Amino acid sequence: MDLFEYQARDLFAKHDVPVLAGEVIDTPEAAREITERLGGKSVVKAQVKVGGRGKAGGVKLAATPDEAVARATDILGMDIKGHTVRKVMIAETAPEIVEEYYVSFLLDRANRTFLAIASVEGGVDIEEVAATRPEAVAKVPVDAVDGVDLAKAKEIVAAAKFPADVADKVADVLVKLWKVFVEEDALLVEVNPLAKVASGDVIALDGKVSLDDNAEFRHPEFEALHDKAAANPLEAAAKEKNLNYVKLDGEVGIIGNGAGLVMSTLDVVAYAGEAHKGVKPANFLDIGGGASAEVMANGLEIILGDPDVKSVFVNVFGGITACDAVANGIVQALDLLESRGEEVTKPIVVRLDGNNAELGRKILDDRKHPLIQRVDTMDGAADKAAELAAAAK
Repeated sequence: MDLFEYQARDLFAKHDVPVLAGEVIDTPEAAREITERLGGKSVVKAQVKVGGRGKAGGVKLAATPDEAVARATDILGMDIKGHTVRKVMIAETAPEIVEEYYVSFLLDRANRTFLAIASVEGGVDIEEVAATRPEAVAKVPVDAVDGVDLAKAKEIVAAAKFPADVADKVADVLVKLWKVFVEEDALLVEVNPLAKVASGDVIALDGKVSLDDNAEFRHPEFEALHDKAAANPLEAAAKEKNLNYVKLDGEVGIIGNGAGLVMSTLDVVAYAGEAHKGVKPANFLDIGGGASAEVMANGLEIILGDPDVKSVFVNVFGGITACDAVANGIVQALDLLESRGEEVTKPIVVRLDGNNAELGRKILDDRKHPLIQRVDTMDGAADKAAELAAAAK
């Protein structure tokens, strides 16, 4: 889960990382009172989960409370790289900035470790610096057991060649950021810029944090961090049902058991769709290795509720998941929707193989539902689903 800047700032403050005061609002007029409390001037910052806000006009200085209202009015509702600004942070203006640095911790999947990245050339052009002069960006592996103590932090500072007058202060910030990374179960903690101000202090002026969704069971407070306004309603409904669902831009709804099988199904449907008006998969939905009839019914209900879906392909290889349970789930889902008065009109192509496949096929054959078509091969079922979706476009 990616956080907004204001949420990252709050986590930093919780762990004593030096930050400036700030509050988030969603109406322009609220900027007036906050700016007054901040001394009469502020920075109005768009809250979107994408970089490049400043260059897009999403970060503006306000010299007076009235100007803060005007800047908030300008920024709220902006489109920044496809993200609509629904909130702005009214932040304390920074003291005179002398230098801007970059620091981060992240999970290095390729090397199966953690990684610290630091540069004395932070700011809005850090991506260009990394691309054109990689020697200006230090990358220091961090052992998962040892973590980042003061000695390790000083190693990172030395590798990035931070000036001597801020070296100790940056090292202290790195130790605190590592605490954020570990205690909040983060996958990324980034500060850009970490600014040296005229007083000689260093302050985190902007932050980016990504939290590990798999750790949410340890953090019930994370529920409040979700951006429900921007969430896809189908993905939100699937999450409530504990389904592994991702919305895609296509017309063939996909249900399978096991991530590998579902990914293969997406490829097969995309290939088959080339011959049928270019139709594509509409989603990723993995009902898991031990899915019950209820899980199958929940998944089918989510997919049938997607207006973009024109046909559904249920592709199951029975192992732990028995094919008769899948078949019962399909039948239960159709009965449930019909009992609610919801008309089901989308054809469902089913391919069952493996554990109890014959029984599953019999259950579907006995049901004789006009929308269900059984195809015994994966390629054949994908082609049929693509054909049906194309006919409905």
